[in-house]
Amino acid sequence: MAREKSSTAAATAGLHHLSVPSFFKCPISMDVMTSPVSLSTGVTYDRTSIQKWLDSGHNTCPATMQVLQSTDVVPNLTLRRLIRVWSDSYLLRPESNISFNNHLAFETIKKFIQTTQQQKQYIHVSVSMLSGIVSFAKISGENREALVKLDGFVKSMVVIFENNDQIEVVKLVLQIFDLILTEKGVAQQMVQFLDVSLNSFKVVLKKNVLDDRITVARVLETLAACNIEIRRAIADDSFLLKDLYSLVNSDNCEAVETVLALLITVSTTRQVKKELVRLGIVRAVGKMLAGPENKVPLVEKCMKMLEMASTCTEGRTALSEDDNVVCSVVQRLMKVSTTATEHGIGVIWSLCCMSRDKNAQEIAMRNNGLTKVLLVMQSNCSGTVRQMCGELVKVFRVNSKSCLASYETRTTHIMPY
Repeated sequence: MAREKSSTAAATAGLHHLSVPSFFKCPISMDVMTSPVSLSTGVTYDRTSIQKWLDSGHNTCPATMQVLQSTDVVPNLTLRRLIRVWSDSYLLRPESNISFNNHLAFETIKKFIQTTQQQKQYIHVSVSMLSGIVSFAKISGENREALVKLDGFVKSMVVIFENNDQIEVVKLVLQIFDLILTEKGVAQQMVQFLDVSLNSFKVVLKKNVLDDRITVARVLETLAACNIEIRRAIADDSFLLKDLYSLVNSDNCEAVETVLALLITVSTTRQVKKELVRLGIVRAVGKMLAGPENKVPLVEKCMKMLEMASTCTEGRTALSEDDNVVCSVVQRLMKVSTTATEHGIGVIWSLCCMSRDKNAQEIAMRNNGLTKVLLVMQSNCSGTVRQMCGELVKVFRVNSKSCLASYETRTTHIMPY
């Protein structure tokens, strides 16, 4: 439970009408109490304040100056609940009073982190408190920056995420991760404390709630992009990989684009590429490419995924066995973006030049592949892509003369497995 320094908060925020019930304040510190306890005299104080008073040798009640018959303190649970309701109501108040809420919310969050760290209360965490942090983080980039600069905030969130069996708590912390991961240095901080078993992420995936699954994929992609251990953990966990892959077949474009970004990030070894091909990534992505209304970022990721698949034997085999995929790749050349076109050239080159797949060559030729490759060569493409295009032109021209056997490629820019 957090507390708020009423007079200081009001002055700092420029507010003069901050209404804090007087009995919520500790008679010693005049701050809102985080852990109210009562003495034998019936007066209630914040536990930290009264403990300091007693530890310094006093044997009297600070408010009444009566000599204490006992220095035992009794938690005032009723008052603690009232303070919690009051604090959360301010924290979750609409943005119409945002200047007041921002300051009070931040002070509340700061005290929450401090109390959590001191008392090690990572398991029993208030859902409303975490909801308040989500609301605070959503307001502005300044709020998110303030959160990540708060000493111990990132670590506390990771510890709560990994040590709580309440699914609502885990999901709320996941939302917090999603909001703050774009802030500088947060991903690096998270991976210092994160368990590479990624169990909490898997728990959320198993609940099969689409929005939460998308958030898991987005957070993992950010973490995997900056840490090789996270990439390996995802790639080596066949069950996690399968759960993530299932989003590829979703009707939700955001889900598909998000998980493709993650799969591309972790597809750095032959083993993970082979596993994705086994799961059906080539067919699934090819089906998406054939769709008429896909957005540019999604098409780019589809092309990139197929290009990565084409760098392993199993991927090239799957591509060569699916005429529709090859056809869709050729048809998309020069029609989407430079990025999509360059990835597409990589796919066609792997099949037609590296593997010398006659079926792929014929499909490319039937779909005006030679003309398109020539157009790509004349565009502002990279030197590597231009080299691949030159080799494709030779193959297509030789193929059209039925003397493909006389052609030998001398490429070195993509190393096959």
